[in-house]
Amino acid sequence: MRKMMMAAAVALPMLGGAAMAQETVKIGYIDPLSGGGASVGEVGLKTFQYLADELNAKGGILGKKVEIVPLDNKTNPQESLIQAQKAIDSGVRYLTQGNGSSVAGALSDFVTKYNERNPGKEVLYFNYAAVDPILTNDKCSFAHFRWDANSDIKMEALTNYMKGVPSIKKLYLINQDYSFGESVRTTARAMLKEKRPDIEIVGDEKHPLLKITDFAPYIAKIKASGADTVITGNWGQDFALLLKAAADAGLKVGWYTYYAGGAGGPTAIKQGNLNDQVFTIVEGYANIDHKESIEFEKAFRAKYAGQTFWYPRAANEMRMFAAAAEKAKSLEPVKVAAALEGLEFEVFTGGKGVMRKDDHQFFQPMYVAQFGELKNKEPFDEEKTGWGWKGVAKIDTDKTILPTTCKMTRP
Repeated sequence: MRKMMMAAAVALPMLGGAAMAQETVKIGYIDPLSGGGASVGEVGLKTFQYLADELNAKGGILGKKVEIVPLDNKTNPQESLIQAQKAIDSGVRYLTQGNGSSVAGALSDFVTKYNERNPGKEVLYFNYAAVDPILTNDKCSFAHFRWDANSDIKMEALTNYMKGVPSIKKLYLINQDYSFGESVRTTARAMLKEKRPDIEIVGDEKHPLLKITDFAPYIAKIKASGADTVITGNWGQDFALLLKAAADAGLKVGWYTYYAGGAGGPTAIKQGNLNDQVFTIVEGYANIDHKESIEFEKAFRAKYAGQTFWYPRAANEMRMFAAAAEKAKSLEPVKVAAALEGLEFEVFTGGKGVMRKDDHQFFQPMYVAQFGELKNKEPFDEEKTGWGWKGVAKIDTDKTILPTTCKMTRP
C-alpha cells in the first residue's frame, strides 16, 4: 500500500504537468540567435512573441495560450535538426523557421520523415521566410507551409518592374553561395534574357553565407565592371556590410534587392547617399496606406524601441494558424493542415491571400518599394535615418501566381 501511495504521489505532479502542457500551444522558433544571423533571428523572435501576445489577448487558439519556444540554430542545418528533435521531445508539434533555405530544406525533409515514422504524433513546419522555389516544387511536403513568396515569384515581380527602366544597361549579380543565392542569380538571368535581352550581364559573383566581414574587394569588382545596376538576394549582415562597402567606395548604382529593409540596411543606404536608388520586393512595408497595419506598426515600434515590423508574412502565418484551428475545431496538426489548404485570408496590409492546396505556397499582393527621402508625409522612417520606404508598384495576388511541379503525398 505504501508503494502504491508513493507511486500515486509521484504521478500526480506528472499528470498535472501534462495537463498544463495541453493548455498551451507551443510553437518552436528555430532561427539564429547567435552568430552572423543573430541580428535577424532576434527580431524574428520578438515578432513571433508579439504575435503570440496578440492571439493570447483574444483568447489564444481554441482557448489555449500560445507560447513561442526559442531554439538557436546558428543558421546551421544540422543544428536545426537537433533543435527540432529537442522541441518535439518536449511536446512541440508546430515549428517555424525562416532564415536560410538550406535550413528549410533540411527541416522539411526531417519533419516529413518524422511524420511517416510517427503516425498520430505529426508535426507541422511553418516557413515564414525561406524562399528557395524547390520547397514548394519538387521537394514539397504535406507538413510544410510557406507564407513568403518564393524567389521566382519575387524575381518575376522585380524584373517586370526593371524591364520598364531604360537606364538599366549593365547589370552585376552578387549573391550568397547556397541554394537561395543560386536561385536568385539563375532566375534573374533567365527572366532578364526574356524581358530585357539588351541588358548586359557584366558580373556574376557568389560569396560564402554570413562569413564575409569586408566586402571592399567585391565592390571593387562591381565598380571596375562598369555596372549601373546590381541585383542581390543578400540578407542580414551580408546586405548591410555590402552596402557599407559600397558607400565607402563611393559606388553609385541602382540596387534591386530582396532584403534591403533588414538590420543595418537602411543605415547603409543613407550613409551611401543612395536616395531612391535601392528597391526591394516585399509583401508589405510600413508606409502602405492601410489603417490597421499602420496602427500595428506604431504599437510594435513603441514596444521594441523603434524596431520596424519586418514580417507581415509572420502575422499572416500566426493569424491563419488560428483561423485554421478554429475551422478544424482541432489542434491536431493533420487536421490543421487540411484546414489551411485552400484557405483564403485578408492579409496584414489589406487584400486577399490564399494558401494553394497543390503545394502549400501562400499567394498575396506584392509591392516594389523604393528607399529614400520621405516627401509625402509618410508616417515611418527606418533606423532613425529620416528616410523610409515608398511604393512604386503593386502586384495583385492573381498576378503573382506561378505554376508548381509539386506532386504531394498526403496522409
